[in-house]
Amino acid sequence: HLLPGILKRIRWGYDGKGQARVKTQAELEAAFENFVGPCVLEKQVALAKELSVVAARDRHGNIVTYPTAENHHENGILDTSFVPAHIDPKTDTLAQSLARKLLAHADYVGVLCVEMFLLQDGSLLVNEIAPRPHNSGHYTLDACTTSQFEQQLRVLIDAPLGDTRLVRPAAMVNLLGDLWADGEPDWAKVLAAPHTRLHLYGKREARRGRKMGHFTCLGEGNEAPIAQALRLKQALTPQTETAQVAAG
Repeated sequence: HLLPGILKRIRWGYDGKGQARVKTQAELEAAFENFVGPCVLEKQVALAKELSVVAARDRHGNIVTYPTAENHHENGILDTSFVPAHIDPKTDTLAQSLARKLLAHADYVGVLCVEMFLLQDGSLLVNEIAPRPHNSGHYTLDACTTSQFEQQLRVLIDAPLGDTRLVRPAAMVNLLGDLWADGEPDWAKVLAAPHTRLHLYGKREARRGRKMGHFTCLGEGNEAPIAQALRLKQALTPQTETAQVAAG
């Protein structure tokens, strides 16, 4: 009753790695043999959106949550995150509550990200739990009073948890090694854009699917940063990749 579904390794999966879509029993058995270790099989669901909530809990049991992010993936890798998420207040409250309950129940100390599926019937399912600062929370570097990284440091030194309020709506775009197909991207396009912050991670080798950096666009309204982020993403796309998409 779980087919078609997605087989996932229970540990060390990230960016689409350690998971396989399976439609038949034969595909399931082949994928399980390939993973060589404990796995979980998830039934495919009627998905409306993918959401995430980054939260932090200190050793005294205090919990703070960041605004709910709406995430979009390509080939199993996070592509864009929009904050605030395009969801109704009831769903937002439920997502925030689920994150808080998970941290408290696990007696977790530190920063943690709860990834969720919003189904077409309006219900929420917890998809993954990442016990660390998370890619979908990188927007906090520029859009929140306290970033997720500063929050982790505050927990480690037993300082009060920081303010997690969203200063301005944000749209984050991951920069993968694919963008280096024609050489170093022209960062001037991003650096010249208003209310935009570029973060490069200093990795020496650019490989397809490897996260090399990200940029975040800020705005006064929810839609403006999204529109600007998508325009910049398109402007950075190598001509070879654009031609392949057009030919396909």
